[in-house]
Amino acid sequence: MGDEITIQQGFPDELRSSAADLYDAAFGAKLAIAMPNPISRMAVLKAGFNPEFSFVAIRDGEMVGIAGFKTGLGALTGGISFGVLKDEIGLWGVIRALLGLALFQRNLVGGQLLMDGIAVSPKMRGSGIGTKLLHSLIAYAKSEGYRSIRLDVIDTNPAARRLYERVGFVPVKTEQFASLKWLLGFGAATQMEYSPDAQP
Repeated sequence: MGDEITIQQGFPDELRSSAADLYDAAFGAKLAIAMPNPISRMAVLKAGFNPEFSFVAIRDGEMVGIAGFKTGLGALTGGISFGVLKDEIGLWGVIRALLGLALFQRNLVGGQLLMDGIAVSPKMRGSGIGTKLLHSLIAYAKSEGYRSIRLDVIDTNPAARRLYERVGFVPVKTEQFASLKWLLGFGAATQMEYSPDAQP
């Protein structure tokens, strides 16, 4: 077994469960507002992912990192539709799910690629996978002619913010959610952007 890590765009269907595991480990606490049952939530993620809108890190055939993105053509989580939600959590659960997911909805801006979550396996953190995934996203954005990349980072995840700043993302604005901290689990979110043309 080697230690080589390969970064690729998209992933095959047999790795959908691994992608869902990674994503839920990173964002499950937020997604639980919309889908509190972890088994149902995993089923929704597994069924709703659009793999082509992601870059993943593979080590010895195992997915150890994933970075999703959103464009006008689609998003990693863009397949989480009413139909998928209804199939996996039932009609009554759909209402809660749609209301909860709406809290995290972010609109696209022309010429901008929007990040749709980044997660690295706990056992592989600190090995540079997050940086490699971000560099792959940046290279993709440049090749596709996007003027900038946008993401949001919450105040309870300073390690992620440090990673984004090291790669070249700069803060644009911060939104406060003090009155919703009891529900969301965080009190503020900072929007950050990377402009390829502004980098040396």
